[in-house]
Amino acid sequence: MDKFVVYQSSLKGEVKVSGSKNATLPIMAATLLTDEECKIIGVPDLADVRTMIKILDILGKEVIFEGGVLIIKRKPKKWGYVAPYRLVRTMRASFCVLGPLLARRKKAKVSFPGGCIIGVRPVDLHIKGLRELGAQLNIERGYCVGEAKKLRGAHIFLGGAFGSSVLATDNTLMAATLAEGETTIEYAACEPEVVDLALFLKKMGADIEGEGTHLIRVRGVKSLGGAEFKVIPDRIEAGTFIAVALATGSSLTISGINPLHLTAVIETAKKIGANITVSDSKIHIDVFKKLSPTNITTLPYPGFPTDLQAQFMVALCLAEGISLVNEKIYPDRFMHVSELNRMGARIQRSGPYAIIEGNRNLVGAEVMASDLRASAALVIAGLVAKGKTEILRIYHLDRGYEKLDEKLKILGAKIKREKS
Repeated sequence: MDKFVVYQSSLKGEVKVSGSKNATLPIMAATLLTDEECKIIGVPDLADVRTMIKILDILGKEVIFEGGVLIIKRKPKKWGYVAPYRLVRTMRASFCVLGPLLARRKKAKVSFPGGCIIGVRPVDLHIKGLRELGAQLNIERGYCVGEAKKLRGAHIFLGGAFGSSVLATDNTLMAATLAEGETTIEYAACEPEVVDLALFLKKMGADIEGEGTHLIRVRGVKSLGGAEFKVIPDRIEAGTFIAVALATGSSLTISGINPLHLTAVIETAKKIGANITVSDSKIHIDVFKKLSPTNITTLPYPGFPTDLQAQFMVALCLAEGISLVNEKIYPDRFMHVSELNRMGARIQRSGPYAIIEGNRNLVGAEVMASDLRASAALVIAGLVAKGKTEILRIYHLDRGYEKLDEKLKILGAKIKREKS
Protein backbone atom coordinates (compact mmCIF):
# COMPACT_ATOMS: atom_id res chain seq x y z
CA MET A 1 0.00 0.00 0.00
CA ASP A 2 1.38 3.41 -0.97
CA LYS A 3 1.64 6.64 0.98
CA PHE A 4 2.57 10.23 0.11
CA VAL A 5 5.36 12.10 1.83
CA VAL A 6 4.78 15.86 1.43
CA TYR A 7 6.77 18.94 2.45
CA GLN A 8 5.89 22.64 2.48
CA SER A 9 6.19 23.87 -1.10
CA SER A 10 5.99 26.93 -3.34
CA LEU A 11 4.15 26.24 -6.58
CA LYS A 12 4.05 27.94 -9.94
CA GLY A 13 3.18 27.03 -13.51
CA GLU A 14 0.44 25.43 -15.61
CA VAL A 15 -1.44 22.20 -15.04
CA LYS A 16 -3.83 20.47 -17.44
CA VAL A 17 -6.96 18.85 -16.07
CA SER A 18 -7.86 15.27 -17.00
CA GLY A 19 -11.20 14.01 -18.27
CA SER A 20 -14.07 13.76 -15.80
CA LYS A 21 -14.26 10.61 -13.69
CA ASN A 22 -17.87 11.29 -12.77
CA ALA A 23 -18.84 11.64 -16.42
CA THR A 24 -16.81 8.69 -17.68
CA LEU A 25 -18.19 5.99 -15.39
CA PRO A 26 -21.93 6.34 -16.24
CA ILE A 27 -21.02 6.68 -19.93
CA MET A 28 -19.13 3.39 -19.69
CA ALA A 29 -22.23 1.81 -18.11
CA ALA A 30 -24.37 3.19 -20.94
CA THR A 31 -22.47 1.09 -23.49
CA LEU A 32 -24.43 -1.88 -22.11
CA LEU A 33 -27.44 -0.46 -23.98
CA THR A 34 -26.00 -1.46 -27.37
CA ASP A 35 -24.17 -4.32 -29.10
CA GLU A 36 -22.30 -1.91 -31.35
CA GLU A 37 -18.83 -0.52 -30.74
CA CYS A 38 -18.40 2.64 -28.69
CA LYS A 39 -15.32 4.86 -28.51
CA ILE A 40 -14.85 7.15 -25.51
CA ILE A 41 -12.09 9.77 -25.69
CA GLY A 42 -10.38 11.74 -22.93
CA VAL A 43 -10.76 9.03 -20.30
CA PRO A 44 -8.58 9.42 -17.18
CA ASP A 45 -6.49 6.44 -16.11
CA LEU A 46 -7.95 5.88 -12.66
CA ALA A 47 -8.55 2.94 -10.35
CA ASP A 48 -12.31 3.49 -10.69
CA VAL A 49 -12.11 3.33 -14.49
CA ARG A 50 -10.12 0.10 -14.25
CA THR A 51 -12.75 -1.32 -11.91
CA MET A 52 -15.55 -0.42 -14.31
CA ILE A 53 -13.61 -2.13 -17.11
CA LYS A 54 -13.59 -5.33 -15.01
CA ILE A 55 -17.34 -5.04 -14.41
CA LEU A 56 -18.03 -4.57 -18.12
CA ASP A 57 -15.83 -7.57 -18.87
CA ILE A 58 -17.95 -9.73 -16.56
CA LEU A 59 -21.10 -8.37 -18.23
CA GLY A 60 -19.93 -9.42 -21.70
CA LYS A 61 -17.99 -6.45 -23.05
CA GLU A 62 -14.53 -6.44 -24.57
CA VAL A 63 -12.72 -3.28 -23.49
CA ILE A 64 -9.48 -1.83 -24.83
CA PHE A 65 -8.02 1.11 -22.89
CA GLU A 66 -5.00 2.90 -24.28
CA GLY A 67 -3.85 6.52 -24.41
CA GLY A 68 -6.96 7.90 -22.76
CA VAL A 69 -9.27 6.14 -25.24
CA LEU A 70 -11.74 3.36 -24.45
CA ILE A 71 -12.96 1.00 -27.18
CA ILE A 72 -15.92 -1.01 -25.92
CA LYS A 73 -17.66 -3.74 -27.92
CA ARG A 74 -19.66 -6.87 -27.26
CA LYS A 75 -17.92 -10.18 -26.75
CA PRO A 76 -19.14 -13.02 -28.96
CA LYS A 77 -19.99 -15.16 -25.93
CA LYS A 78 -23.19 -15.10 -23.86
CA TRP A 79 -24.14 -11.92 -22.00
CA GLY A 80 -23.72 -11.60 -18.28
CA TYR A 81 -26.09 -9.76 -15.93
CA VAL A 82 -24.42 -10.06 -12.49
CA ALA A 83 -22.25 -7.23 -11.12
CA PRO A 84 -20.50 -8.82 -8.12
CA TYR A 85 -19.91 -7.42 -4.66
CA ARG A 86 -16.11 -7.74 -4.89
CA LEU A 87 -16.08 -5.02 -7.58
CA VAL A 88 -19.19 -2.92 -6.95
CA ARG A 89 -18.25 -2.47 -3.28
CA THR A 90 -15.24 -0.36 -4.27
CA MET A 91 -17.14 2.48 -5.98
CA ARG A 92 -20.67 3.82 -5.97
CA ALA A 93 -20.89 4.67 -9.68
CA SER A 94 -20.79 0.99 -10.61
CA PHE A 95 -24.43 0.75 -9.47
CA CYS A 96 -25.22 2.59 -12.72
CA VAL A 97 -25.09 -0.70 -14.63
CA LEU A 98 -28.47 -1.58 -13.10
CA GLY A 99 -30.59 0.60 -15.40
CA PRO A 100 -28.89 -0.44 -18.67
CA LEU A 101 -29.00 -4.14 -17.72
CA LEU A 102 -32.72 -4.01 -17.01
CA ALA A 103 -33.45 -2.03 -20.18
CA ARG A 104 -31.34 -4.10 -22.56
CA ARG A 105 -31.03 -7.57 -21.00
CA LYS A 106 -34.32 -7.56 -19.06
CA LYS A 107 -32.72 -8.78 -15.84
CA ALA A 108 -29.98 -7.74 -13.46
CA LYS A 109 -28.29 -8.70 -10.23
CA VAL A 110 -26.17 -5.84 -8.95
CA SER A 111 -24.48 -5.63 -5.57
CA PHE A 112 -25.24 -2.69 -3.35
CA PRO A 113 -22.48 -0.13 -3.95
CA GLY A 114 -19.52 0.95 -1.86
CA GLY A 115 -17.03 3.79 -2.39
CA CYS A 116 -15.97 6.53 -0.01
CA ILE A 117 -17.13 6.55 3.61
CA ILE A 118 -18.81 9.95 3.65
CA GLY A 119 -22.10 9.10 5.35
CA VAL A 120 -25.34 7.42 4.38
CA ARG A 121 -25.92 7.31 0.62
CA PRO A 122 -29.05 5.24 -0.03
CA VAL A 123 -30.08 3.88 -3.43
CA ASP A 124 -33.80 4.34 -2.83
CA LEU A 125 -34.17 6.89 -5.64
CA HIS A 126 -32.50 4.52 -8.12
CA ILE A 127 -34.97 1.80 -7.19
CA LYS A 128 -37.92 4.18 -7.26
CA GLY A 129 -37.12 5.44 -10.75
CA LEU A 130 -36.63 1.97 -12.22
CA ARG A 131 -39.72 0.56 -10.52
CA GLU A 132 -41.87 3.34 -11.92
CA LEU A 133 -40.63 2.38 -15.38
CA GLY A 134 -41.94 -1.13 -14.74
CA ALA A 135 -38.97 -3.04 -13.35
CA GLN A 136 -39.58 -5.65 -10.65
CA LEU A 137 -36.85 -5.18 -8.04
CA ASN A 138 -36.07 -7.00 -4.79
CA ILE A 139 -33.25 -6.84 -2.28
CA GLU A 140 -31.64 -10.23 -1.73
CA ARG A 141 -28.55 -10.80 0.43
CA GLY A 142 -26.93 -7.47 -0.39
CA TYR A 143 -27.89 -7.49 -4.09
CA CYS A 144 -30.53 -5.60 -6.04
CA VAL A 145 -32.16 -8.31 -8.16
CA GLY A 146 -34.59 -7.37 -10.88
CA GLU A 147 -36.49 -8.20 -14.02
CA ALA A 148 -38.00 -5.92 -16.63
CA LYS A 149 -40.01 -7.81 -19.22
CA LYS A 150 -41.31 -4.52 -20.58
CA LEU A 151 -40.39 -1.00 -19.50
CA ARG A 152 -42.97 1.73 -20.05
CA GLY A 153 -42.57 5.48 -19.90
CA ALA A 154 -43.75 7.23 -16.75
CA HIS A 155 -43.77 10.56 -14.93
CA ILE A 156 -41.11 10.13 -12.22
CA PHE A 157 -40.29 12.52 -9.37
CA LEU A 158 -36.69 11.98 -8.21
CA GLY A 159 -36.42 14.49 -5.39
CA GLY A 160 -34.83 13.18 -2.20
CA ALA A 161 -34.10 14.34 1.33
CA PHE A 162 -30.98 16.20 0.15
CA GLY A 163 -32.19 17.29 -3.28
CA SER A 164 -31.65 15.60 -6.60
CA SER A 165 -29.46 12.53 -7.11
CA VAL A 166 -26.92 12.44 -9.94
CA LEU A 167 -26.55 8.67 -10.17
CA ALA A 168 -30.28 7.98 -9.69
CA THR A 169 -30.94 10.41 -12.56
CA ASP A 170 -28.32 8.57 -14.63
CA ASN A 171 -29.80 5.14 -13.94
CA THR A 172 -33.37 6.22 -14.66
CA LEU A 173 -32.36 8.16 -17.77
CA MET A 174 -30.49 5.21 -19.28
CA ALA A 175 -33.33 2.79 -18.66
CA ALA A 176 -35.90 5.24 -20.07
CA THR A 177 -34.12 5.41 -23.45
CA LEU A 178 -35.40 1.91 -24.30
CA ALA A 179 -38.75 2.14 -22.50
CA GLU A 180 -41.96 2.22 -24.50
CA GLY A 181 -43.48 5.73 -24.70
CA GLU A 182 -42.42 8.97 -23.02
CA THR A 183 -40.73 9.36 -19.66
CA THR A 184 -40.59 12.60 -17.70
CA ILE A 185 -37.97 12.84 -14.96
CA GLU A 186 -38.90 15.65 -12.59
CA TYR A 187 -36.33 17.05 -10.15
CA ALA A 188 -33.58 15.51 -12.26
CA ALA A 189 -29.99 16.37 -11.38
CA CYS A 190 -28.56 19.25 -13.43
CA GLU A 191 -24.85 18.45 -13.07
CA PRO A 192 -22.63 18.72 -16.18
CA GLU A 193 -21.87 15.00 -15.84
CA VAL A 194 -25.58 14.19 -16.30
CA VAL A 195 -25.64 16.44 -19.37
CA ASP A 196 -22.58 14.63 -20.74
CA LEU A 197 -24.31 11.25 -20.31
CA ALA A 198 -27.41 12.57 -22.09
CA LEU A 199 -25.30 13.86 -24.98
CA PHE A 200 -23.62 10.46 -25.30
CA LEU A 201 -27.00 8.71 -25.28
CA LYS A 202 -28.20 11.10 -28.00
CA LYS A 203 -25.21 10.15 -30.11
CA MET A 204 -26.28 6.54 -29.66
CA GLY A 205 -29.71 7.46 -31.02
CA ALA A 206 -31.69 8.29 -27.87
CA ASP A 207 -34.45 10.92 -27.97
CA ILE A 208 -33.81 13.20 -24.97
CA GLU A 209 -34.52 16.84 -24.21
CA GLY A 210 -34.14 19.04 -21.16
CA GLU A 211 -30.80 17.75 -19.91
CA GLY A 212 -29.18 20.32 -17.65
CA THR A 213 -32.58 21.26 -16.17
CA HIS A 214 -34.74 19.70 -13.46
CA LEU A 215 -37.15 18.33 -16.08
CA ILE A 216 -35.85 15.76 -18.58
CA ARG A 217 -38.08 14.18 -21.22
CA VAL A 218 -37.17 10.89 -22.87
CA ARG A 219 -39.01 9.28 -25.76
CA GLY A 220 -38.13 5.63 -25.86
CA VAL A 221 -36.58 4.11 -28.98
CA LYS A 222 -36.38 0.46 -30.05
CA SER A 223 -32.60 0.26 -30.09
CA LEU A 224 -29.40 2.26 -29.65
CA GLY A 225 -26.24 2.13 -31.74
CA GLY A 226 -22.55 2.73 -31.23
CA ALA A 227 -21.04 6.20 -30.82
CA GLU A 228 -17.80 8.11 -30.50
CA PHE A 229 -17.69 10.68 -27.72
CA LYS A 230 -15.25 12.89 -25.80
CA VAL A 231 -15.92 13.35 -22.08
CA ILE A 232 -15.89 16.75 -20.39
CA PRO A 233 -12.95 17.95 -18.25
CA ASP A 234 -13.01 17.06 -14.57
CA ARG A 235 -14.39 20.12 -12.77
CA ILE A 236 -13.57 18.62 -9.38
CA GLU A 237 -9.91 18.20 -10.28
CA ALA A 238 -9.91 21.78 -11.56
CA GLY A 239 -11.48 22.98 -8.31
CA THR A 240 -8.91 21.02 -6.33
CA PHE A 241 -6.10 22.92 -8.06
CA ILE A 242 -7.91 26.18 -7.30
CA ALA A 243 -7.84 25.15 -3.63
CA VAL A 244 -4.13 24.30 -4.00
CA ALA A 245 -3.43 27.81 -5.33
CA LEU A 246 -5.41 29.43 -2.51
CA ALA A 247 -3.77 27.48 0.28
CA THR A 248 -0.20 27.77 -1.00
CA GLY A 249 -0.50 31.37 -2.24
CA SER A 250 0.56 30.25 -5.69
CA SER A 251 0.31 31.65 -9.20
CA LEU A 252 -1.21 28.83 -11.27
CA THR A 253 -2.79 28.37 -14.68
CA ILE A 254 -5.34 25.56 -14.90
CA SER A 255 -6.00 24.53 -18.50
CA GLY A 256 -8.20 22.12 -20.42
CA ILE A 257 -11.31 23.08 -18.43
CA ASN A 258 -14.80 24.45 -18.96
CA PRO A 259 -15.00 27.55 -16.70
CA LEU A 260 -18.81 27.56 -16.98
CA HIS A 261 -18.82 24.41 -14.85
CA LEU A 262 -16.90 26.20 -12.08
CA THR A 263 -18.84 29.43 -11.54
CA ALA A 264 -19.68 28.83 -7.86
CA VAL A 265 -16.17 27.59 -7.15
CA ILE A 266 -14.51 30.57 -8.82
CA GLU A 267 -16.75 33.03 -6.96
CA THR A 268 -15.97 31.35 -3.63
CA ALA A 269 -12.23 31.43 -4.37
CA LYS A 270 -12.46 35.16 -5.10
CA LYS A 271 -14.16 35.75 -1.75
CA ILE A 272 -11.33 33.93 0.01
CA GLY A 273 -8.66 35.97 -1.74
CA ALA A 274 -7.89 34.74 -5.25
CA ASN A 275 -7.48 37.00 -8.26
CA ILE A 276 -8.81 34.90 -11.15
CA THR A 277 -8.70 35.55 -14.88
CA VAL A 278 -10.99 33.37 -17.01
CA SER A 279 -10.64 32.46 -20.69
CA ASP A 280 -12.34 29.89 -22.92
CA SER A 281 -10.56 26.79 -21.65
CA LYS A 282 -8.34 27.92 -18.79
CA ILE A 283 -8.18 30.08 -15.71
CA HIS A 284 -5.21 31.87 -14.17
CA ILE A 285 -5.02 32.36 -10.40
CA ASP A 286 -2.90 34.74 -8.37
CA VAL A 287 -3.07 35.02 -4.59
CA PHE A 288 -1.42 38.29 -3.49
CA LYS A 289 -3.04 38.93 -0.12
CA LYS A 290 -4.00 37.28 3.13
CA LEU A 291 -6.90 34.88 2.88
CA SER A 292 -10.30 36.03 4.11
CA PRO A 293 -12.80 33.86 5.98
CA THR A 294 -16.07 33.02 4.29
CA ASN A 295 -19.06 30.73 4.64
CA ILE A 296 -19.57 27.78 2.26
CA THR A 297 -22.77 25.83 1.76
CA THR A 298 -22.61 22.74 -0.43
CA LEU A 299 -25.54 22.38 -2.81
CA PRO A 300 -26.46 20.47 -5.97
CA TYR A 301 -25.17 22.04 -9.18
CA PRO A 302 -24.84 24.92 -9.92
CA GLY A 303 -24.12 25.40 -6.21
CA PHE A 304 -20.81 24.76 -4.49
CA PRO A 305 -19.90 21.05 -4.92
CA THR A 306 -19.73 18.74 -1.93
CA ASP A 307 -16.74 17.12 -3.66
CA LEU A 308 -14.69 20.30 -3.05
CA GLN A 309 -15.73 20.97 0.54
CA ALA A 310 -12.72 19.26 2.13
CA GLN A 311 -10.15 20.90 -0.16
CA PHE A 312 -11.50 24.42 0.39
CA MET A 313 -11.66 23.79 4.12
CA VAL A 314 -7.85 23.68 4.11
CA ALA A 315 -7.74 27.19 2.65
CA LEU A 316 -10.23 28.37 5.29
CA CYS A 317 -7.92 26.97 7.99
CA LEU A 318 -5.37 29.54 6.81
CA ALA A 319 -7.75 32.51 6.59
CA GLU A 320 -7.68 35.11 9.33
CA GLY A 321 -11.06 34.79 11.01
CA ILE A 322 -13.99 32.43 11.53
CA SER A 323 -15.52 30.49 8.63
CA LEU A 324 -18.55 28.20 8.52
CA VAL A 325 -19.08 25.20 6.25
CA ASN A 326 -22.62 23.86 5.92
CA GLU A 327 -22.66 20.40 4.30
CA LYS A 328 -26.13 19.98 2.81
CA ILE A 329 -25.44 17.01 0.52
CA TYR A 330 -23.71 14.53 2.86
CA PRO A 331 -24.08 15.87 6.43
CA ASP A 332 -21.51 13.41 7.77
CA ARG A 333 -18.81 14.25 5.22
CA PHE A 334 -16.30 15.52 7.76
CA MET A 335 -13.88 12.61 8.18
CA HIS A 336 -11.02 14.96 7.26
CA VAL A 337 -11.70 17.31 10.20
CA SER A 338 -9.97 15.18 12.82
CA GLU A 339 -6.92 14.70 10.59
CA LEU A 340 -6.63 18.43 9.84
CA ASN A 341 -6.91 19.14 13.56
CA ARG A 342 -3.99 16.77 14.15
CA MET A 343 -1.99 19.10 11.89
CA GLY A 344 -2.85 22.15 13.96
CA ALA A 345 -6.14 23.26 12.43
CA ARG A 346 -8.90 24.58 14.67
CA ILE A 347 -12.16 23.05 13.45
CA GLN A 348 -15.26 22.20 15.47
CA ARG A 349 -17.97 19.94 14.14
CA SER A 350 -21.65 20.45 14.99
CA GLY A 351 -24.04 18.27 12.98
CA PRO A 352 -23.85 19.30 9.32
CA TYR A 353 -21.71 22.33 10.22
CA ALA A 354 -17.97 22.82 10.61
CA ILE A 355 -16.72 25.97 12.33
CA ILE A 356 -13.18 26.88 11.30
CA GLU A 357 -11.00 29.23 13.32
CA GLY A 358 -8.34 30.27 10.85
CA ASN A 359 -4.64 30.29 11.67
CA ARG A 360 -1.33 29.82 9.85
CA ASN A 361 0.24 27.16 12.03
CA LEU A 362 -0.35 23.85 10.27
CA VAL A 363 2.35 21.35 11.16
CA GLY A 364 3.26 18.16 9.35
CA ALA A 365 2.04 14.89 10.84
CA GLU A 366 1.19 11.32 9.96
CA VAL A 367 -2.43 11.34 8.80
CA MET A 368 -4.91 8.85 7.39
CA ALA A 369 -6.90 9.38 4.18
CA SER A 370 -10.51 8.33 4.76
CA ASP A 371 -12.00 9.01 1.33
CA LEU A 372 -11.20 10.37 -2.11
CA ARG A 373 -11.68 14.11 -1.56
CA ALA A 374 -10.36 14.03 2.01
CA SER A 375 -7.16 12.56 0.56
CA ALA A 376 -6.77 15.59 -1.72
CA ALA A 377 -7.40 17.92 1.23
CA LEU A 378 -4.62 16.27 3.23
CA VAL A 379 -2.23 16.65 0.31
CA ILE A 380 -3.02 20.38 0.18
CA ALA A 381 -2.52 20.64 3.93
CA GLY A 382 0.83 18.90 3.57
CA LEU A 383 1.93 21.46 0.99
CA VAL A 384 1.46 24.31 3.49
CA ALA A 385 2.39 22.57 6.75
CA LYS A 386 5.78 23.00 8.39
CA GLY A 387 7.87 19.84 8.34
CA LYS A 388 6.98 16.45 6.91
CA THR A 389 3.47 15.14 6.31
CA GLU A 390 2.85 11.45 5.66
CA ILE A 391 -0.52 10.58 4.12
CA LEU A 392 -1.47 6.93 4.46
CA ARG A 393 -4.00 4.92 2.41
CA ILE A 394 -3.73 7.06 -0.71
CA TYR A 395 -5.42 4.36 -2.77
CA HIS A 396 -8.53 6.47 -2.16
CA LEU A 397 -6.89 9.32 -4.06
CA ASP A 398 -5.85 7.07 -6.95
CA ARG A 399 -9.53 6.30 -7.51
CA GLY A 400 -10.28 9.84 -8.66
CA TYR A 401 -7.14 11.83 -9.52
CA GLU A 402 -4.95 10.93 -12.46
CA LYS A 403 -1.26 11.20 -11.49
CA LEU A 404 -1.90 13.99 -8.98
CA ASP A 405 1.54 13.67 -7.43
CA GLU A 406 3.24 13.96 -10.83
CA LYS A 407 1.18 17.02 -11.76
CA LEU A 408 2.06 18.68 -8.46
CA LYS A 409 5.76 17.89 -8.94
CA ILE A 410 5.72 19.72 -12.29
CA LEU A 411 4.41 22.77 -10.41
CA GLY A 412 7.23 22.54 -7.89
CA ALA A 413 5.68 20.49 -5.09
CA LYS A 414 7.87 18.45 -2.78
CA ILE A 415 5.89 15.22 -2.84
CA LYS A 416 6.85 11.62 -3.32
CA ARG A 417 5.10 8.27 -3.34
CA GLU A 418 6.50 5.56 -1.09
CA LYS A 419 5.50 2.11 0.06
CA SER A 420 3.72 2.29 3.38
